[in-house]
This record gives sequence, C-alpha cells and structure tokens, in this order.
Amino acid sequence: MDDLAPVTSAAASPRISVRNLTVGYGSYVLMRDVSFDVARDDVFLIMGGSGCGKSTLLRVLMGLKEPQAGQVLYGGTDFWACTPRERRQLMQRTGVLFQGGALWSSMTLAENVGLPLQQYTRLSAAEIREQASLKLALAGLAGFEDYYPSEISGGMRKRAGLARALALDPEILFLDEPSAGLDPVSSRLLDDLILELRDTLGTTFVIVSHELASIFTVASNSIFLDAQTRRVTAAGNPSLLVNDPHTEEQARRFLTRGASGASAASGPDAARKDA
Repeated sequence: MDDLAPVTSAAASPRISVRNLTVGYGSYVLMRDVSFDVARDDVFLIMGGSGCGKSTLLRVLMGLKEPQAGQVLYGGTDFWACTPRERRQLMQRTGVLFQGGALWSSMTLAENVGLPLQQYTRLSAAEIREQASLKLALAGLAGFEDYYPSEISGGMRKRAGLARALALDPEILFLDEPSAGLDPVSSRLLDDLILELRDTLGTTFVIVSHELASIFTVASNSIFLDAQTRRVTAAGNPSLLVNDPHTEEQARRFLTRGASGASAASGPDAARKDA
C-alpha cells in the first residue's frame, strides 16, 4: 500500500524504492501492490508469518527473481528495466549473507572472504589476503584467517559469511534470517555487529527475520507482510508499531508474541531473554 510506505528524509534519496510490486509463481500471486523505501541509514526489516513471502521478496530485491509487476529502484534506476550487464553492475554494490552462511567447507575463512575479490577485482593474491584479513577483523574474527568453517562455531560462521558479504565494500547488505540457529549470546553479538557496521561504514541493511529479539534490537524501519491479504499491512519502526493502536491486528500479534511466544507485557527485553 502506498500510504503505508515508510517516510524517507528529503535530505537523501532512498537506497531502494519499491513501487507497486506484485510477486508470484505462475498464476499464484504471493504478494501484490507492495511499496516501501529503504533509506541510506536504515536497518530495514521484512517481517511476517510463515508463507507470507519474506524470502521471496528478498530474492526479488537481490535480483534473483523477477516480479510480475512493479518496480525496484536503486538510486532511481529501475533494476528490472535494465540490461543484464547493468543489473550485474548494480548487484556489485550489494552483498548477501544467506541463512546458512554458505561458506565453502574446503576453503579457509580468508579464502572464502577472498572469493568475491578474485572474481570482481584485479588485486594480487597478497592484496586479496590483506583485504580478507581486514574484513574478518571487522566481523570480530581477527586471527581466524586460516581456520576452516568446520573448526568454528555457528555464530562465528555467520560472522565469517558477513565478512565475505563485505568483501567488495557494498552499499547495501541483504541478510536472510541471520540469527536463525544461533544461541542468544551469539545472536546478540551479531546484532551488535550489524549496528556497528551501519554506524561506522554507513552500510544499509535489508534483513528478513522472524526473531523478535533481533527485530527490536536492530530495526530502524520495517514492513509487515500479511499472508491473508497478500499486502503490506504495517510499516515503520517495530518498537513504535507494537504500541500503536492503529497497527493492524496481525502485525501487533506478531510483534507482541512472535515465534518466541513473548507476551505484550514482557516487551522487547523479555523477548531477548527468552530467545
């Protein structure tokens, strides 16, 4: 819904603008008339219950699935109206952390992080190693360059995946369920890292998550996808939406209980404790 699109500051154009997007598979429409803006300093959350199309929407934004109608604008450029070459150039300004980390098990962490640099730059092997070490240090993994994914914890693998997503210094990072499968301590460390990267590097984040604790911790803006109406039924900062009497019932129910079962009386802090 256009009237639910989060307001973007006039001081800077949005990183991403989505306009009247309809997405589906064949004749089945998964979501329709989706519109929102992702500002340059956003940690933007895509929320909703199972089957609402969160991950599918992320795939559209990442250039992996073409919408049935509507626009995805990067800095005013209509992504799906571009040539394949222009799309690849736009996507080089983004990075992706997949839900499982997607690290190559036969490669060290430094080799994993160095893969995008090998593919898209002309840096020497020594320069790639240096950049990989730097990105791992940013992710809190200094000294782990020569470890293999099987030798580190799940939380560390997520951070290594984030370091690889940062390899090309992207403007935008897409994260698919980054806290899935992590214990509360590892999840909090990852949340803190997201906020630190936003604040120090100016990176814009677009995140799919159903984890209430992480949502309340990191989100500056969000949309809620409703599986029944197949539309955006709430938009804004989740911490404000949860107490707004005008927030649609399904969205408020998600934010007050969510997947963790946290109650409205418990609030965001209790959601973190119980995660």
